[in-house]
Amino acid sequence: LESLSLPEGRDQPSSARPSFVSVKRTIAIADPLELTAAGVRAWIALEHDLDLVLHARTGKELLNAIPKVKPDLVLLEVSLPEMDGIDTMRALRKAHPKQSVLAFSTLADIEYVNSMLIEGASGYLLKSGTRAEFVKAIRATLAGERYLSEAARTSIEEGYRYTAKRPDGRYIGLSQREREIIRLIALERTNAEIGTALFISEETVKSHRKRLMTKLNVRGTAGLVKYALDRKWA
Repeated sequence: LESLSLPEGRDQPSSARPSFVSVKRTIAIADPLELTAAGVRAWIALEHDLDLVLHARTGKELLNAIPKVKPDLVLLEVSLPEMDGIDTMRALRKAHPKQSVLAFSTLADIEYVNSMLIEGASGYLLKSGTRAEFVKAIRATLAGERYLSEAARTSIEEGYRYTAKRPDGRYIGLSQREREIIRLIALERTNAEIGTALFISEETVKSHRKRLMTKLNVRGTAGLVKYALDRKWA
């Protein structure tokens, strides 16, 4: 965990103080890579009214630091160690419901985009974008708007078309438990073996299978296996 606040300068006499003082909006980032944080720090440093005040390397570090740092905005990577970004987003929304969060990731698949938005993220920004888009996304989110990278928007639109035949007509993001179950199915584990591995009953595993086939619009186990293999989950 790295706090990035700058040292304070000396107090000025009241007569020497400017009549208007610009208040910086504070940003925190949760990302396992120092290289990513360094790049974000450099880009934000070019904006006079923005300040990167925290780099957390895990979801747990972020959750512990939020009450102390109280950033205006959190940039949250989906792929985090120990506790992924989706579970972190869920915990963050429960503990700090008013916290503004912008998902910031290389992952553009619909299950990640929709899962982050469903759990309460204000937007989804791809790391492959330009500095101009980065700043635009931050300012839009700070203004209370929703921002989606073009790739994220396309992913959602294609996903809705893909699930158009579903009765409820909408895609629901996969939970961490559902992703674990799909991975184990792809590894050819039986329902009983999956239940033992995840400490749930065999009947619960069967229920998850049925819901997953509905969510992903696949007809059977082969479709679930293909889905996992396409995303290199197994």
